[in-house]
Amino acid sequence: MQKSDFRSLAMYLLPAVISGAVTLALFTLIGATPFIRAAGLALVIAAMTLTLRRLGAWLAVSGGLALAFTPAFWSQTGGPPSGAPIMALVLGLTVGCALLARRFGGRALLAVEIALLAGTVIFWRDFTYYNSLRITTLCAALVLLALMDGLLRSNPRPGEAPPAPLDDIHTMGLLLVFSIGVINEPLFLLFAPAIVLGLLLARSKIPLWYWGFWALAIALAVFGWFFPGTGSNTRAPLLLLDGWRAAERWIMLIQLIVAQFTPIGVLLGVLGLARLARWYPPLGVVTMVAYAAYVLFGLVYVGEDKAVLLLPLLMIQALWMTYAVYSFGEWLQKAFGQPRARWVAPAAFMLLPLALLLQAVG
Repeated sequence: MQKSDFRSLAMYLLPAVISGAVTLALFTLIGATPFIRAAGLALVIAAMTLTLRRLGAWLAVSGGLALAFTPAFWSQTGGPPSGAPIMALVLGLTVGCALLARRFGGRALLAVEIALLAGTVIFWRDFTYYNSLRITTLCAALVLLALMDGLLRSNPRPGEAPPAPLDDIHTMGLLLVFSIGVINEPLFLLFAPAIVLGLLLARSKIPLWYWGFWALAIALAVFGWFFPGTGSNTRAPLLLLDGWRAAERWIMLIQLIVAQFTPIGVLLGVLGLARLARWYPPLGVVTMVAYAAYVLFGLVYVGEDKAVLLLPLLMIQALWMTYAVYSFGEWLQKAFGQPRARWVAPAAFMLLPLALLLQAVG
């Protein structure tokens, strides 16, 4: 790798490193979280920041930290040490290295094969750890990263760049992460409709055998969900199947989401989805399908840990919020004809994670 390539790589990764380091420090010092467990949580925030990196460095940091300081995510601080975050850390680094090898170097298929082999060995070694929230949220962040990168490559806006098909790191990476996600927690099955739709909207030629592996992964998740006590699923989901009809459950779910990001954050999410659906329709539709799946689950689930299980929904909300601020910054630049005007939006957006942090430690 040349010096210029290394510098561009370092600058691209810097926001993820910053948000991960800030999360690790605050979760350890203020949240009284064991270091290894805090490192697993920080890795999730770093992955989420990397997902938002296309929207700008400081916007990505703000969006990642806003997720970290929500009541649902902050509730994971403290507690005894756990071995599962070690697996999440190494697995995340493995997949991350494969993504970076594809972005800044060749031999994409070799990188994917290394990720598959290392991830399988690591996961098999720690097969006694199940239902880890850190693994679930890490897999959710990696799914959003792969979908966002793949759909923006294959469905760019006119004049941005020529459309490019998905490559091996997208197809095999999504299959790998989804499989790990459903083995760890069958509830990760809720991502399946959005991922499959994203693969179809990417306008890429995908071999039939690949869909066979997807059918196997989905069948594994369905089996684990409906047959608790086998495999990784040791508890039956507490579902009220007609709960989506009750108005009070809709109100409770909306209140839960508002409590995480404040009303301003929810409004930004709505605006972000509207702009995303206009300028990048495939990405807007795919994220909306994933969001709807978790909304439906939130309406029928009656457990007390609902906010924690809905963290993937909050991650999508953070993506929409960040895109709304990005769009507002672009509008400011065009309205005032000054490139510096766009910095007003990221500067204001930084107030949201600060407000959420004060709320969490207050």
